[in-house]
Amino acid sequence: MTTIHPKITEVLIETFKVPVADISPDATMDSLEMDSLAVAEFAVIIRETLGIDTDAEGLLKGASLAGITAFLYENQAVVGVPR
Repeated sequence: MTTIHPKITEVLIETFKVPVADISPDATMDSLEMDSLAVAEFAVIIRETLGIDTDAEGLLKGASLAGITAFLYENQAVVGVPR
């Protein structure tokens, strides 16, 4: 997958003030300098806005944004969220 879920981009830019230039499919939460508290908050925001439960430490911390996007798209179908 070469794109990033629009909600990920929106949250990173608006909530965590990540520069747009730093957001790429290969970026990780570590490379974006998101500490464990920020990653946990990110997971809560994703759960609240998309209705998809994420494992902050297991999934989000080490995964690329493309990997997180793939997970979200796969799980949107499960919870019935339109893509």
